[in-house]
Amino acid sequence: MSVSKRITRRGFLRGTASATFVAPWIIPGSVLGADGGTAANERIVMGTIGCGGRGTGVMGGFAGRSQVQMVAVCDPVPAHRERAKSVNDQRYGNQDCQAYNDFRELLARDDIDAILCGTPDHWHAIVVIEACKSGKDVFCEKPECLTIGEGRAMVDATRRFGRVVSGGSQRVLGDYGDLPRQVRGGGAGEIREVFVSCGGPSGDCYLPEEPLPPGLDWDMWLGPAPWRPFHQNLIRGGFRPYRDYSGGGMTDWGAHRFGAATFAVGVHKTGPVEIIPPDGKDVKMLTYVYADGMKMYHGGTKNITYKGTEGELPGNGHEVTGPVDIEGYSGTGGIIGDFLDCVPTRKKPFRDIEIAHRATTVCHLGNIAYWLKRPLKWDPVKEEIVGDPEANRWVDRPKRDPWTL
Repeated sequence: MSVSKRITRRGFLRGTASATFVAPWIIPGSVLGADGGTAANERIVMGTIGCGGRGTGVMGGFAGRSQVQMVAVCDPVPAHRERAKSVNDQRYGNQDCQAYNDFRELLARDDIDAILCGTPDHWHAIVVIEACKSGKDVFCEKPECLTIGEGRAMVDATRRFGRVVSGGSQRVLGDYGDLPRQVRGGGAGEIREVFVSCGGPSGDCYLPEEPLPPGLDWDMWLGPAPWRPFHQNLIRGGFRPYRDYSGGGMTDWGAHRFGAATFAVGVHKTGPVEIIPPDGKDVKMLTYVYADGMKMYHGGTKNITYKGTEGELPGNGHEVTGPVDIEGYSGTGGIIGDFLDCVPTRKKPFRDIEIAHRATTVCHLGNIAYWLKRPLKWDPVKEEIVGDPEANRWVDRPKRDPWTL
């Protein structure tokens, strides 16, 4: 296909993005390669921003699909971006993958349709919003945001610029699959309690200063986070215990499990109205209270347990054998395949950024209650903590110059 037609295709994807549904761009089968794979002009051209262990691993999940061409990678850690470039060059048998230190250079490329955001959590919102502004669709690793305010800004940018943005919980279909199907089908009756097991909140970082490795752009790695000296743990996946970069295990695994639990009981588009931290006396576990009185707890002996009026799942509830639809999932190729299906069709993905934001909000609210050690009242419509200005300041945080949303 000619260059002019290729540009027209990209213009089509960007120009029609604000529509809820548009017809996909159809390429005749005659332009398919001799191996029967997807022709180059049909492929979704992608870049990866954030190439640590997790980002590079998920990148392989995209690049290994025939409808994807991974043409660019970006990371402020030289070893990360060089490794990611090498992985793609070996896959495609050429040296065409470009490696960048600054994600803005990657986003400036007109030939890229979509990006994978695999950065540490504190970068997610800025990268996703800037990608939306540049006309690119995004698959963002969980947890999708560092704060509740960031999550809402990501949703707003997605809608304003008409992009497809999917949260990246690869466990989502396993977690949301048969057990929620049983719950939604009434296998335990009306659910009154849910127990969700995942890690705890993040805290302050007191790691000592270490020598800065040659070539590492530490200022870029920190980005919007407060300045602190370099420590190697932070660039090796060890950022998650620290509040400036992550919500800890509460958001890391909670994005999976609270997402699954809220989906199963049908509160995935709203939120709790009260969050009560453990007090060492009457309240044994962090407790979320929903408007209808249902309670969700942070704790339990299994990943997720649902207790209802007719039993417990997994456990003594009755089996549901009839089909129960999993809302919004196309049913092809897991969550990555779902996102890739949505890029040409412009449908909302299964883990649309609004759903991802709502699930992550539950985790963030739990963290705030843990940090402040007091109950919170939450307005899920206005997305603000009610009657507690100090707590409400944690809904969002200031960013280090020059980074803003």
